Amino acid sequence: MNTAATTSQAPQLIDILRRSTDFLARNRIESARLDAEVLLADVLGVDRIQLYVQYDRPLIPDELERYRDALKRRARRMPVAYVTGRREFMSLDFAVDGRVLIPRPDTEVLVEAVCSRLAALGIDDPIVVDIGTGSGAIACAISQELPGARLLATDISGDALEVAESNVARLGLTGRVFLAQGDLYEPTVGTEFERMDVLVSNPPYVPSRDIPSLAPEISRYEPHLALDGGQDGLDFYRRIAEGAPSRLTGRGFVALEVGDGQATSVSEILADAGLVDLEPICDYSGDTRAVIGWAPGVRGGADEL
Repeated sequence: MNTAATTSQAPQLIDILRRSTDFLARNRIESARLDAEVLLADVLGVDRIQLYVQYDRPLIPDELERYRDALKRRARRMPVAYVTGRREFMSLDFAVDGRVLIPRPDTEVLVEAVCSRLAALGIDDPIVVDIGTGSGAIACAISQELPGARLLATDISGDALEVAESNVARLGLTGRVFLAQGDLYEPTVGTEFERMDVLVSNPPYVPSRDIPSLAPEISRYEPHLALDGGQDGLDFYRRIAEGAPSRLTGRGFVALEVGDGQATSVSEILADAGLVDLEPICDYSGDTRAVIGWAPGVRGGADEL
């Protein structure tokens, strides 16, 4: 058998990328080229740039079959992160699947806000509770940034906590990030986390009626338990705010991600609960992505940041 001839007849990366981009575009995938590259790089176990460095590399049958399977799943509108089983967040690699919401860049703004405010207050050993942790992205990222922090990551979903547990272990954060199942504050009762310096959460905030109209990648695949914020999308903010003031330490604050157009309503909910110095947290485009509310009398509150 002429191995060289067989190899030369095998499909090459550049041709495969062109055909797979066309395939995804025909299936109404807006980011067809990017997704084709990400999926192929994942199958080959290389960085995307290597696809062009090795543009004339042929694919062996097993690689080609796995890539075709990935493309078919993406064409059915499965999110890329679920196809690959991975998502980067705050430069950390997280395992994700349909049991958890996919971590998004918007949430990095929330993590950065928490860490910067703790630094401004000179707190390097905070007690932090992450409610509705999902994949554990927020808790793990804070722990990575603040090694002295003690974190409890909670979720009502046992399936989600299994994913979070795998991420805590694979990132080497066992003993720094603790996990517990339960509704909102329930898992903190009787523990060292019953009083906290920071309550952080990316709660469900999509109005129930809006979920069916979301992109298919979200409405069909992401867990509705992590999306559905009730009739007006604000149910969880009300419940979190109600319990926050009595649980925050004298140096504490609440940091909550918000949906588009929700910042004013969430600020009012936090203020009505007794939190002060409400701060909208914007991303680099100027869009409000989170709201922070402080315990009354926190020295070095919003005015010093």
